[in-house]
Amino acid sequence: MVSPFLATQPAVVPDSLLTLAKSAKTPRVAIARAGAPLPMQAAKQATDAGIMIPMFFGEQDAITAEALALDWDISPYTLHHCVGEQAAGMAAAKACGEGRADILMKGHLHTDVFMKAALNRDNGLRTGGRLVHVFHISHPTGGAPILLSDGAVNVAPDLETRQASAAICVDMLHKLGTKNPKVAFLSATESVIPAVPSSGDARSLRDWARKNIQGAEFSGPLALDLALSPQSAEIKGMTDDPVAGRADVLIVPDIVTGNTLFKAMVYMTGACAAGVVMGAKVPILLTSRADPAAGRMASVALAAIVSGS
Repeated sequence: MVSPFLATQPAVVPDSLLTLAKSAKTPRVAIARAGAPLPMQAAKQATDAGIMIPMFFGEQDAITAEALALDWDISPYTLHHCVGEQAAGMAAAKACGEGRADILMKGHLHTDVFMKAALNRDNGLRTGGRLVHVFHISHPTGGAPILLSDGAVNVAPDLETRQASAAICVDMLHKLGTKNPKVAFLSATESVIPAVPSSGDARSLRDWARKNIQGAEFSGPLALDLALSPQSAEIKGMTDDPVAGRADVLIVPDIVTGNTLFKAMVYMTGACAAGVVMGAKVPILLTSRADPAAGRMASVALAAIVSGS
């Protein structure tokens, strides 16, 4: 029996995201092991929309066969023949590290192989910064998006990683046109309670961010209802808080919280989630077999916007 909590409306790529992506410089996207239906479909859709120039890495026969199945002439684009997951991942990552590509995109290979290639120092993508994953989540009926970090890369992000997440999210929203984003550091309470370690972390992060990040408002600890609901903020006497009830960014304490929250928004509200890994020389796209077409398209659009800034 299908759960009644699951949304029935399909995810929709926000027009605002596509408009910004089309106005940015069209990025060259290195697709690691491209020769499979999902990465090739995503690449064709984004190329047809004018928001990427594909660079294919992988087995030539598989790539050309998938292109033929899509009735897609890929002769104008570069194709680098590589055999196996590791070779394709390394070659695509090296192209980005050497400045021959602007975005690194996961194709038909395991995530651990892909990320090892991205993190290999010989490929030149490491910058000394921390890698963090950011979801740009938009509702199908419109309205302001929510940024969520970190729901896919860092299992138990320390304070420094969450500081980097906050700074990256603020910078991303500035590039997306939000002038004074409101950032909530999540916990299960609005008070610091020793038995809830994330509450103390959230307070420390709030204090650090207020001193070190410009052009944004910060609050924490906040539970999810206080971060998003003006009614909850009013009931709990927090209407003077600069973020309560109006958060644009949710910084979570661990991957379980972030991953669960992102999937709840997607599967229960029909939200479109664009995901990108930041902190390397280029944005990194971690596509999943379960991602809907809208999520893949939105991810490319988001990466195009931040890669050209």
